[in-house]
Amino acid sequence: MSAAIRLEALTKRFGDTVAVDALDLDIEAGAFFALLGPSGCGKTTTLRMIGGFEEPTSGRILLGGDDISDVPPFKRDVNTVFQSYALFPHLDVARNVAFGLERRGVERAEIDRRVGEALELTQLSGFERRKPGQLSGGQQQRVALARALINRPRALLLDEPLGALDLRLRRQLQIELKRIQREVGITFVHVTHDQEEAMTMADTIAVMNEGRIEQLGSAVELYERPRTAFVANFLGSSNLLEGAPPGSGAGGELTLVDGTVLRLPADAPAMGAGTRAGTLAGVRPEKIDLLPADAAPPPGANVLRGTVGVAGFLGVSLHYVVATEAFGDLTVIVPNRGGETLGPGREVLLAWRPEDTFVVES
Repeated sequence: MSAAIRLEALTKRFGDTVAVDALDLDIEAGAFFALLGPSGCGKTTTLRMIGGFEEPTSGRILLGGDDISDVPPFKRDVNTVFQSYALFPHLDVARNVAFGLERRGVERAEIDRRVGEALELTQLSGFERRKPGQLSGGQQQRVALARALINRPRALLLDEPLGALDLRLRRQLQIELKRIQREVGITFVHVTHDQEEAMTMADTIAVMNEGRIEQLGSAVELYERPRTAFVANFLGSSNLLEGAPPGSGAGGELTLVDGTVLRLPADAPAMGAGTRAGTLAGVRPEKIDLLPADAAPPPGANVLRGTVGVAGFLGVSLHYVVATEAFGDLTVIVPNRGGETLGPGREVLLAWRPEDTFVVES
């Protein structure tokens, strides 16, 4: 697929602070793309530059191959949906949605037809004559979305649009946004700090940190094979284990600082072979089997020993904090299948498959 949006060495400075640092990025046409990261990572500034609300310090922004770096916001073929909705309180739903078309002088019959389509798409048919103050937060957000989509932009920019909603409604609208994006086929660029939100909706996620992209890929790629400690810890929870100095491992293995030899998956990068300082091995908490200390671990499994410090029952799962001598506290999540609960003070084995191990640089 061709790039709907291309950023070339895009940079934004605020005084001595570099908010976005020489960003190169291609966003494919028709994709649901997420910029994910903590506050201050540069994701919102990047979105605002694409929308024309911030002027780049340097670099270029291309939309469909055209350089729009100096084009004012109202002349860019993109629309933005904000967290604040920005609806006109004195206009009803239909007039709010039709506002952009009316400003452009589109014929009344065409406006009415497209308003009807947009309201049907966002499941707001029947709400035409209601004012924003008569709507719930989720309904107001749908109106804002319909108003943006009715102009048929080349790309829709979403600036944390679900951030003001409660958890139940946010999860419902995540599915709705994905459905709408698939139906209209427009490129969506979504900014969020919510990992679950990005993983639920986006085809491709760019994890940002300090103005740069740490890693780009699908939710599965980022979660199962993070490349940096930042990505491993930001996208979900990880147990990171320090590797020994260079030269302490062999191909397909990594020796840890306590002498434990971990087997690695076949696709582990070269740095996981114990040949570079600052190597960490990682495993997700739900990938670990927790066994009594006298149990036999599965053949070929990676194994550590520890002592249960905390055992928490959360209904669908049990969360354990296990103290280890060399690596401190590790987290283990075990599905609730009605088996034995290993209480605090119990000596245990932590066992997991080599293919569930990932390696990153510290």
